[in-house]
Amino acid sequence: MSGRVLSFKQYVGGADNVQVIEMFPKSQKTFIYNYGGSNVSAYTFSLDYQSILLDTVTYDNLTGNVNFTSTNVTGYFDNYTQPSANTYIDTADAATGVVSVTIPSNRYAGNILPNARSNVVMTVASFEWQTADTPPQTDLHRWAIIERWEPQVTPGDPADNTSPAFIAL
Repeated sequence: MSGRVLSFKQYVGGADNVQVIEMFPKSQKTFIYNYGGSNVSAYTFSLDYQSILLDTVTYDNLTGNVNFTSTNVTGYFDNYTQPSANTYIDTADAATGVVSVTIPSNRYAGNILPNARSNVVMTVASFEWQTADTPPQTDLHRWAIIERWEPQVTPGDPADNTSPAFIAL
């Protein structure tokens, strides 16, 4: 390789704040964040996501866990989105330290290979919060979502997409 292709770890960051899950593009999932009973109602929350293309993904034969040891990011898609915090972040219980975050459906609308172990689409969703301190403290948590083929998705090579457009690194 030319050295211009980023490894998964370089592109997404360290494993401390990244959780890897697999979902169908039309699926959505809600996660509950508990800030240990602290009142977080004055915090500012946001959510955004964008899809990337991984050259190869392998799985551990014993655990079934994804193994990114040999994975490189070959490009990204022009689908950067910042969904409405009012719709996808529920702060109704923020005074008790509980916030619900929903990873929206239809994050990625391009081609997916049905048996994808190469040219795998991954959407990285970032949930960020900023405290009301002076100066404010900012932290984030990322969900790395391996997008899986389902019958409503056009089977094909994601690198051939025109919408969302694939941009090679």
